[in-house]
Amino acid sequence: NEEKPALEIWKAALDNITPQVEVKSRRVGGATFQVPTEIRPERKESISMKNLILYARKRGGKTMADKLAAEIVDAYNNQGGSYKRKEDMHRMAEANRAFAHFRF
Repeated sequence: NEEKPALEIWKAALDNITPQVEVKSRRVGGATFQVPTEIRPERKESISMKNLILYARKRGGKTMADKLAAEIVDAYNNQGGSYKRKEDMHRMAEANRAFAHFRF
């Protein structure tokens, strides 16, 4: 069982929790639609890091370092709060795909 470099684990974990699409509210003729939109690369990165920190804070544990480490390992293994958040974002976008034509 070979140890992977920490940076590699960090990058893979971040990739696993980085959302590709998000939904934005848009009013069209009195009705508000959740319109799926693609996310710019910089925003993808900031969203994933914010989620990582948010869910690390919510964790039970001793120090923030321990909680963050545990969340990163979970993200690397495709589990944990921040991974679930990405999945939820994608699920919302998928459910509202019918309104994608409102993008402009």
